[in-house]
Amino acid sequence: YESKDGTEIPMFIVHKRGIDMDGKNPCLLYGYGGFNISLNPEFDISRFYFLQKGGVFAMPNLRGGGEYGEKWHKEGMLDNKQNVFDDFIHAAKYLFKKDYTNRDQIAISGHSNGGLLVGATMTQKPEMFEVALPAVGVMDMLRYQKFTIGWAWASEYGSSDDSTQFQYLYDYSPYHNLKEGTCYPATLVTTANHNDRVVPAHSFKFAARLQEYQSCDNPTLISIETKAGHGAGKPVSKTIKQQAEKWVFTFHQLGMEP
Repeated sequence: YESKDGTEIPMFIVHKRGIDMDGKNPCLLYGYGGFNISLNPEFDISRFYFLQKGGVFAMPNLRGGGEYGEKWHKEGMLDNKQNVFDDFIHAAKYLFKKDYTNRDQIAISGHSNGGLLVGATMTQKPEMFEVALPAVGVMDMLRYQKFTIGWAWASEYGSSDDSTQFQYLYDYSPYHNLKEGTCYPATLVTTANHNDRVVPAHSFKFAARLQEYQSCDNPTLISIETKAGHGAGKPVSKTIKQQAEKWVFTFHQLGMEP
């Protein structure tokens, strides 16, 4: 599909055979787009039931990733970061145009830098998405470098300590771009109290401000895992609990039968 600036972006789309291409299918759009990390097809049992129930899973290879080398990475970092969000937004537009789904049936999901992606796109285009699932996201782009390992990401994002980089960080920082009186998607923020990579304060303050500014009946919830971190090494029991919460929320908000 074509992004805002005309760049061609590849996307993996998975669904079971025989679904109707009538624009009414529930869809999960997942992305990352950063740190030269490539997203490739893999089996994930947590998404299998969603597909069995007629869901569509879409995963674009956003700029900022490593799928097409360092040039692709650089086109989605520092002052080019908005390209990543535009790529994600236009992935959704493609899914609408091709009648995979519609704005009332789409959920967006991402983890860590992907949580930032979800936070940025839902604040820039709140009317486009029904459900948002930002997990352990970097939500305050003006202060992230002041906590734990955050300073090490300045080469990817830039830093508000640099006056030349402050403005573009402010322009997309999810926390700072929440606007009072806006109807935002139904949102489940997830984090963990011992996350020493992306400190949970990002999720805490984003969820609190979103609850304050939400102007419609769409719920804003936060799930805080205890005795857990950024994700790696999590016990199977906690993974099952977290996935159950995410999918129950998503199924309910998209009107799907469990």
